[in-house]
Amino acid sequence: MPSGRRAVLRLAAALGATATVGYLAADRLAAPEPSTGAASAPPGAGRTGSGAGPAAGPQAARAARLRPSSYRLQPMTAYAPASFRRAVPPVRQRPFLSMSGVGRSMVLSFDDGPDPRYTPGILETLRRHGCRAMFFVCGEMAVENPDLLREMAADGHVIGNHSWSHPLIPKLRPSRIRDELGSTSEIVERTLGAAPLWYRAPYGAWNRHSFEIGAELGMEPLAWTVDTLDWKEPGTGAIVRRVLDGAAPGAVVLSHDAGGDRTQSVAALRRYLPELLDAGYHITVPRR
Repeated sequence: MPSGRRAVLRLAAALGATATVGYLAADRLAAPEPSTGAASAPPGAGRTGSGAGPAAGPQAARAARLRPSSYRLQPMTAYAPASFRRAVPPVRQRPFLSMSGVGRSMVLSFDDGPDPRYTPGILETLRRHGCRAMFFVCGEMAVENPDLLREMAADGHVIGNHSWSHPLIPKLRPSRIRDELGSTSEIVERTLGAAPLWYRAPYGAWNRHSFEIGAELGMEPLAWTVDTLDWKEPGTGAIVRRVLDGAAPGAVVLSHDAGGDRTQSVAALRRYLPELLDAGYHITVPRR
């Protein structure tokens, strides 16, 4: 036989053998196992459509095992826990005026900053005595002084929301109140990674809308027990006397680190803080 014809025959034989082996392997894979008794299909096995009945026998069970498991066809996020949402505080009808259950402790708070002229001096005094305080910041000041905001947080102080531009809240529409509080919370969160949990209305002027919107933003309202009236610039001695006369367990002291000339406020803190500590008061911040 000519060599060319032999080569063609060998190739044909090889292809035939390969096809036969493949056919036998597929036949063995699909063939039912020997039955040793009646076998019932698991519930739902063998369904190929809404109108098909359940298939019976070992063949159905094997087919079910060969099909992809249903969980593999579902996105992994289907099993992920619900994303964490911070609990919304109740809507108050009035702000907190003092802190209860803190023993012989007081809270020092400073409004309107941060201001690079006065805030660093207040931070330095608090740091020297190892005390933490609350700073209710205005958004328009915070956005201009992010480094001071970070310094406050690094020292462990609590950053509160004091609106964006220090308006008289009751004169604003609800949408404006939301903008004032929401924008300030946003800049604080963007800078520090966490939004404020406390807020204080400018001038201490609250209304129903401010309580509702503050709660929606996850904040509690905090006013004060002792007003130093330092914004009137009454003199360093007068500020010191007001703080010491109003000292009491749970008292919240209001001072300012911006919004005008706060030289007296900075100097007064240097005088009354060590006296409060010598009198046995612990300067703290509220927990939430």
